[in-house]
Amino acid sequence: MKHRPALFEPIRVGSLELSNRIVIAPMCQYSAENGCMNDWHLIHLGHLSISGAALLTIEATAVLPDGRITWADVGLWSDETEVAMSSTLDRIRRWSGIPIGIQLNHAGRKASTEVPWVGGAQIASSAPNGWQTEAPSSIPYSEGQMSPQTLSRDRLRDIRDAFVSSAQRARRIGVDLIQLHCAHGYLLHQFLSPLSNQRDDTYGGSLENRMRFPLEVFEAVRQSIPDRPVTVRLSGTDWVDGGWDIEQTCAFAAMLEAAGCDAFHISSGGLHPAQRIPVGPSYQVPLARAVKIAVGIPVVAVGLITGFDQAEAIVATRDADMIALARTILYDPRWPWHAAAELGAQVQAPHQYLRSQPRRFRDLLVASSSPKTSEPSSVRSLRALTS
Repeated sequence: MKHRPALFEPIRVGSLELSNRIVIAPMCQYSAENGCMNDWHLIHLGHLSISGAALLTIEATAVLPDGRITWADVGLWSDETEVAMSSTLDRIRRWSGIPIGIQLNHAGRKASTEVPWVGGAQIASSAPNGWQTEAPSSIPYSEGQMSPQTLSRDRLRDIRDAFVSSAQRARRIGVDLIQLHCAHGYLLHQFLSPLSNQRDDTYGGSLENRMRFPLEVFEAVRQSIPDRPVTVRLSGTDWVDGGWDIEQTCAFAAMLEAAGCDAFHISSGGLHPAQRIPVGPSYQVPLARAVKIAVGIPVVAVGLITGFDQAEAIVATRDADMIALARTILYDPRWPWHAAAELGAQVQAPHQYLRSQPRRFRDLLVASSSPKTSEPSSVRSLRALTS
């Protein structure tokens, strides 16, 4: 029997069975209108849905309007944003059966910014498309930016409840997996790092206290959607002395696992402008490896993973259980096909594309499973909202 590459072995994340070890990381598109998905998201997510990857993750999705990174971020905080996302996913599911996850986020002090192709600078609260930011402590991300308001306990409760509400909306429209964004310097990561969290109450100071609010958010979401996998994206390190580091990450990961987390996606950085990141191929894999040693649930590695043999080695040597692609799969949306051809595996493809495989890879493509044919989630969502 022909040996199947490790990259194309199936894996289970909670209750969700994935056909291989390639996942598409969440990638912000900064193209929503008042938080609502539109035709761009249909194009973007639609073509990635037939890539042959095992999981497609929707970009960082704001749980509140003031939790957006930019004014053009996707949101899931209202009936309007829910229906827009539901409609987009219904059209994708008509043609693709790929499992779909979503990353829920609050940007904290890194909110109220311009879209990247217009410079990405923070927008003053008094300017058009700007608003007052919030954070664990009144410490701006960088010199010259607005000082965020320190979050009160009541406001923390509101934000926790917003994460729960967004997760429930995602479940209602049929999203298969929920990921909480505790990385890249956004709000939950801001609580974890002593560089951004200088509170003197039970939410600041010791490691136990700094982990408290992110853990409360996770536990509330976990309890509200017991039938869906809930995963967490973590920054393994701030890459700044005195900041969040891999030892603290492993301690937090162990607590999340005990609370019912189903997988971790390990990235790094994003919290402080003084970060010094040793960027290179697989530069974040050692962080994923450390977390994998500390926990017993699947771990995803990400960061400059571009080569087929490189990805296979990461999984085969058990540095991580899965690899995530972002810029790599934007550049080459058929990367999983090409990896399967190179490594001698098979990958799912739409019926319409089966004839595209070169003769030398005659057994490369197999017909993808039938898309979901149940009542569209947009119809279910509208019924739930009006009942």
